[in-house]
Amino acid sequence: MTDICSLTLTELAGALQKKEISAVQATQACLERIAATEPKIRALLCTDANGALDRARALDKLGPDASLPLFGVPMTVKDALCTKDFPTTAGSRILEGFRPVFDAFAVERLRAAGAVILGKSNLDEFAMGSTTENSAFQTTRNPWNTDKVPGGSSGGSAASVAAGQCFASLGSDTGGSIRQPASLCGCVGLKPTYGSVSRYGLIAYGSSLDQIGPLARTVEDCARVFSVIAGHDRRDATSDPRPVEDVLSSLGCGSLKGARLGMPKEFFGQGAAAEVRDACESALRAASRLGAELVEVSLPHTRAAVATYYIIAMAEASSNLARFDGVRYGRRAENIHDLWELYVRSRSEGFGAEVKRRIMLGAYVLSAGYYDAYYRKAAQVRSLIRDEYLAALEHCDVICAPVSPETAWNIGTHSDDPLRMYLMDAYTLSLNLAGLPGLSLPVGLGAQSGMPVGMQIIGRAFGEVGLLALGHALEHALPSIGAPQL
Repeated sequence: MTDICSLTLTELAGALQKKEISAVQATQACLERIAATEPKIRALLCTDANGALDRARALDKLGPDASLPLFGVPMTVKDALCTKDFPTTAGSRILEGFRPVFDAFAVERLRAAGAVILGKSNLDEFAMGSTTENSAFQTTRNPWNTDKVPGGSSGGSAASVAAGQCFASLGSDTGGSIRQPASLCGCVGLKPTYGSVSRYGLIAYGSSLDQIGPLARTVEDCARVFSVIAGHDRRDATSDPRPVEDVLSSLGCGSLKGARLGMPKEFFGQGAAAEVRDACESALRAASRLGAELVEVSLPHTRAAVATYYIIAMAEASSNLARFDGVRYGRRAENIHDLWELYVRSRSEGFGAEVKRRIMLGAYVLSAGYYDAYYRKAAQVRSLIRDEYLAALEHCDVICAPVSPETAWNIGTHSDDPLRMYLMDAYTLSLNLAGLPGLSLPVGLGAQSGMPVGMQIIGRAFGEVGLLALGHALEHALPSIGAPQL
């Protein structure tokens, strides 16, 4: 059973289709792995062993079905995605005990493809954070070193994959929340193009920035999950109607020979730790030896990305979180005397410190007299950032850069310094502002820390086919970093 958990999703899917492994065996192996590792890493907020095994038995009874690409594959889902058979809290006390009556679009797609959902993964409250320390319920730890953070906000998803608790997980990426924890935990994470995966059923943080995507052990595994969850959904007005391309059939066609890899000079400067820069540059040299062409590009306005992102994201968060008022669903304060007290006490007791900080800042930049000075100006800079990415991609096939300026840091290191924490997202935020796809790929272990280093590969809008094919080729050109020893 333990050996099953060491397989990739692709290997498991093949074994399930051939009846070499049953869905019950795969599910039981993951549940045993969860029982063994969860006390150390605390990646999951809830599991349903009985429900998962019942689902697996039903699938085994039906028998393997080639039309179900995730037949019998155990997965976890970030707790910002609505699930009708699990509580959905977004890591917040204000939604404690909330159980939706519907599934998110991406969850619907997983179920329809035959996946077995084991449980919901931990996250920073309402996806606001970079370490999963902002969860109202527990702090998730990095499987490579349990003294260190797993990243965030999808830290529970990344830790669950890295620890072998599941074969893939769904996360959401508003400013790097798939790519950064994937980098810090040594797994692969895909942030798709904005609009390629429906946001229906995702509890919103920043509506113009949020995007659902997979975390898994390999590029091919991510491609398999992405091919399931991508597609148009009429319930999401921002869902793109174009047909989904076949990403899997293109993976074997990817080659580094002749590929033009852009290196933005702003991302390889003094901001990155030496071990991060060295690992990424070593990976690019390996690509060059296999025929890739390294092209220097410039993205000067990304220097303003942190300020631009936090103005836009906090403004949207302030608007989105206004619905959590203690009236319709979620936490309601007790012993209240009037409507005003209901609002104030329910929100004061239900929201954590970081969420309150972002709501207040968002309300400020949207207020009369400040809207033009802050929000409108940030929207203009956002357009410049996107235009620069598009111009740079005219000279290269993809852009390559570090995901995080540092490898995973110790729990508590930046928790009292919000500004320092915000700067940890400096390399990921601009991609969400531009709406482009990005793939986080492990490229080595830091020479000083021994912790995983991730490099992000950035492509053109709706260019996931080429992005994943090139990522797949680069993955096979690099030595594996192995797996954490728990």
